[in-house]
Formats: sequence, C-alpha cells, structure tokens
Amino acid sequence: MEKKRVAIIGAGSSGLCSIKCCLEEGLEPVCFESSDDIGGLWRFKENPEEGRASIYKSVIINTSKEMMCFSDFLIPDDFPNFMHNSKIMDYFRMYAKKFDLLKYIRFKTKVCSITKHSDFSTSGQWDVTTESDGKQESSVFDAVLVCTGHHTNAHLPLDSFPDFL
Repeated sequence: MEKKRVAIIGAGSSGLCSIKCCLEEGLEPVCFESSDDIGGLWRFKENPEEGRASIYKSVIINTSKEMMCFSDFLIPDDFPNFMHNSKIMDYFRMYAKKFDLLKYIRFKTKVCSITKHSDFSTSGQWDVTTESDGKQESSVFDAVLVCTGHHTNAHLPLDSFPDFL
C-alpha cells in the first residue's frame, strides 16, 4: 500500500512538529516553506520580508522553556529558562537535526493554491499548486496541514457584521 502524502505549509514550530508526527504515523510529508530557512515567526530578520511576520531583535519568550518545549525533545539544561529568540532558533535547529526533518522541506517554495481534487468526494484528495524559481507545479495530496501561523494576515470576519460592509 502506498503511503498517504501530506502537504505541510510552513516550517515554523508547528510545521516541524507536523513533519515528525507524519513520519511517526507512516505518512509521507512534504513541507513547503516560502523562505530559505525554518523557524517561522521566531527567525529574526533585520529587514523583514514582505508578507511575513517578524519579531524584533531583543525578543525573549514570555513562557518558560519547560512550558514551550516539545514533549519528545527537551530544551538543553544550559539554555536560559526564558530564552532569547536566537536560542529558540537554536532549539528548532537541534530538533530538526535530531529527527532528520530538513530533507522533507522544500525551501523557497510558495503555495499558490489548494483546491479539491476532481474526485474529492470519493478520494478526499487535494490539488496543491506551488511555485519555486518562477515555475509552477501541481501535486496531489491526501491531506493538507496549514502551519503558517496567525501573525501575518489580519482575520476580518466582516460578513459577520453586515452593517459595517
């Protein structure tokens, strides 16, 4: 039997965990990351990219390392209890290396669209169109996990407030 293919959008903390969980379940994950690195929001950039949330240089996490760590990979004892964003990135890199996750990530690949496959009602599959180096590619997946976070695009449920339209 063929492994079920799972598209994962985003290689931040949720995307990394999703790759690992898919592998543990015998699934075939393919993670699409529009940037050139893991970390999502936690990756500080002096000049933030268009359409990407960014932290500021001095951000220190407001929860303890014991509360924010992955249950299957503890943060090293020598890391401070309340970590600077650079230490969080170090931790994510250690996690990705420990579980060999980077080989499942397609960096600099933007997801352009996700639509129901022509036989979705029977297969439950999705068509995922991506773009990398100016070339578009479409692939079929059995599932899609959206791990893009919620800090980039505002959620404006204007249809819930018809008087304001």
